[in-house]
Amino acid sequence: MIRPPHAALRLALLVLAGTVQAALAQPMQLPGAQPFNAPGTQQAAPPGTGAPAAPKPPSMPPIKVAGEEAVLGRVLRHNGGAGEAVFEKMAGGFGLKLTADGFQSSNLVEPCAVSFGEAPLPVTSLGRPAGVPRYRLEAPICPIVFDVLDGALLVVEPPQPCVVEAAACRIDPRGLWGPDARTLPARAKDIEVARGTAERAVREGYRALTARADAIEQRAITREQAGFSAERELVCRSFLREGQFGFCGARLTEARAASIRARLGLANEPAKAAPRPARPRPAQPAGGSGPLPLTPQ
Repeated sequence: MIRPPHAALRLALLVLAGTVQAALAQPMQLPGAQPFNAPGTQQAAPPGTGAPAAPKPPSMPPIKVAGEEAVLGRVLRHNGGAGEAVFEKMAGGFGLKLTADGFQSSNLVEPCAVSFGEAPLPVTSLGRPAGVPRYRLEAPICPIVFDVLDGALLVVEPPQPCVVEAAACRIDPRGLWGPDARTLPARAKDIEVARGTAERAVREGYRALTARADAIEQRAITREQAGFSAERELVCRSFLREGQFGFCGARLTEARAASIRARLGLANEPAKAAPRPARPRPAQPAGGSGPLPLTPQ
């Protein structure tokens, strides 16, 4: 039986209409997009987006903080020139032999000097309140407090110069006591490297302090950072040949870095590398046996 042509055409149109409706029912998906979820399913969130990131711990480059052995027995001079200070080991701890330079109390342009004694006077440890060893010398004529740095002593007290009536001499031991300035040219490269390392440590330290502070504390830290630069300039301007070699500035910057690390709760000494395990030695051949011959016997 042959169907009329119009009946076949009608059947073809119905099939085409069903195909178009099925295609329109599917959502549009762009190339490269993730496939759509099937009805009733849930898509998991990307890992790591739920919990906040852990705060980054404070960090700054490790620096070497010198101990008492860095100044033991060395002759140190006030601002690299006058006076003499020798930090020595004693039976009950440490002592300081000191001769301080100054000017006559009645004529402040006439130099004079005051000896604190022929033998070293005992000093009292005050711990490390600023990240470096600190000591007090209880001398009746002029008590002083000083920090131990790398090859230098930084006298931070008395707050005012001392007038020694018996010698009619006004002394001001504050400032840096370091090596004779005439010996600095041979150490110019080492001083430059130390200064650069300390400067980087101080910058990173202030950045770490600022990161964990609120807005008010951040302003105080900024003022402190600017104040340190001014204080360093004030202390070091009297050190001989400072403009050429920067010894005083390097030591004060190292001390500042040690102080910041102490405030951050970081150790001032770099962590020591773990010892490398020894390689096992090959077993020795049994007695009487030697190496195999390379030529046939």
